[in-house]
Formats: sequence, C-alpha cells, structure tokens
Amino acid sequence: MIDVPDASRLLLDVALKPIQGARFQPTGFPDLGPATYDRPKKDGTVPMVLVESPQSVANRLESVCVTADGELVSELRGLPYVRVDQGGMPLTSSLEEAHRLNSPYIEKSVWNGEKEGFHKRLATEIGYQASRPHDARKLAAALFRYDPNSLIHGCFLESIAGVLRVPRLVSGFIEAEGVERVPYGGVKNDRVSAKADAAEGRTAKDGFGNVPFHREEFTAASITAYFNVDLVQLRSYQLGPEAEQLLFALSLWKIGRFLEEGLRLRTACDLDVAEPVTVRRPSGFELLTTANLGEILPGLIEACAAQFADPRVTIVTFGD
Repeated sequence: MIDVPDASRLLLDVALKPIQGARFQPTGFPDLGPATYDRPKKDGTVPMVLVESPQSVANRLESVCVTADGELVSELRGLPYVRVDQGGMPLTSSLEEAHRLNSPYIEKSVWNGEKEGFHKRLATEIGYQASRPHDARKLAAALFRYDPNSLIHGCFLESIAGVLRVPRLVSGFIEAEGVERVPYGGVKNDRVSAKADAAEGRTAKDGFGNVPFHREEFTAASITAYFNVDLVQLRSYQLGPEAEQLLFALSLWKIGRFLEEGLRLRTACDLDVAEPVTVRRPSGFELLTTANLGEILPGLIEACAAQFADPRVTIVTFGD
C-alpha cells in the first residue's frame, strides 16, 4: 500500500548533469530551433534553455511502461489497455499512441464485429448527451476501465465530443539555467572523389561532395527536471482509495524509471541525476524507491480488478 498525501500537489525538483563532459543538446522545434529565453531576476536576467518540453517528457514517461515489442513491463502486467491488431499481428496500442484512446487506429477499428464499435461502447459508458453536461466521474471510470494511463497522461476524446477532455495528472519538463552556447561544426567527407563529383555535375544537393555543417550545443550552470502530480485532480476522479493509490504509485514509478533509465534524451544529450530528488511539496513527504514501487504495483493493480475491463487487454482490428 501507499499513502496519497492530503495536499494539492506533489512537486519534485531533480538536479541533473551531463553524464560526460559539460555540453548537452536541448530539444529543438521546427522553424525555431532551441527554445532559449531570459528568466527575470531581481538584479537582471539569466539566460535559460528548455532542455525537454512537457509534451516530450510525457512521451518518455509513457515509453518506460512498454518493452521493445510493445508489451507491458513485468511490474505493470495486468493493467488494462487497448491493443490494435492488423492482419493477425499487433500494430499499436493505447500505450504507444499519441492520442491514446482517441487514436484513429482505435477509433476506426473493428471491435466485436462492428466498425468503430469500441468508441461506440466507450461513448455509451461515458453516457455523453449533447443536451446536458457530461458526468466527469463516468468519464474517469471509463478511462480507468480500459486504460488507466490515459488518466495519468491526459486524453481528449474529441471524436466523441469536444468537451470530453482530461488534462495531464502528471506533468514535467527540464530546463537549464545560466546557459552558454557552444557553436561548432564539421564536414561530411566524400571519400570517393570530391573533384570527380564536381567535374561530372554531382552536387551536395544530391548527397555528393564534401558538405560542411554547423552544430550548436550548450553548457549550463544548472539543469533541473521538474515534476508536478496534481492530487486535487486525482481525487476529483472519485474512483475510490484503491484506484487513487494505484494511479499515484504508477505516477511515481514512471518518474523514477525515467530518471534511472530514460535520461539519454538525444545522442548529444545524455544526462544523469546529480543530487537526490527534492520534494518541494508537501513538506515531509518521503518518496519510495522505484524498486519499492515496482514491488507494490502488482498488488495495487489486482486490488482494482473489479474496476477493469475483462479481459484486461481490449483487442480491436484495424484495416482488415
């Protein structure tokens, strides 16, 4: 068992550092590049860069739940989710899809012999009626029944109704403070013959010749990962104490597994935990280790069996 704090938020700060050297490569955005900005301070500003966005951290927290072949890791066996098959083989699942239960591969699939049958079933269980406000408790119960991870990472069932939205229970991001740019570059050498390429009209546009390129990385005075578990939202689901404990423990386990195994964010951004996790709120709360959480999760999963789909894995078929 695990105690869920009687507080509004669980806030965690985690000091990080490059695992080797001092440089790191932050996330980049199309037509923007790295997200650099100045944070105001009493005596001026400090240069900052967003190392990992909330969207990316959510994806990484989800990825720690599945093996390379898309199956749940051993600690989480028994959690419900929706699997999409095609041609008798697994194609994807609600654990891997960006929109989870609202994935088009799930929505447009066949379930119980009916096209879009699963989404129709989901709409029935939610009890949505356009003429009246929806029951948020029914929405939470339906998501918990078929895919509890959708309650942790958020879900927007806009294909059923534009108001059926659950925000992230757990959010996180990584930012660096006191940053300096490290511009450098290199060249892609054509080991066959750059002169022959030029003479015969073969150009860099076609992939030939010696092609110089520019790169930019950063150093920082500090790098920090921040995590926020919304305990008010967790209680608002009104799923009962067993479900609350499961969702809370699962959230902490995901954060712990990410910090232990998922900090190689890019080829040039491999980070490590520099100091023990700091609990900002609530005061005095002591985190269980990831190993401890992994040991109690199977029991918490089985304690919620009556609230889960039967069978636990809902299989739908796409494109057959």
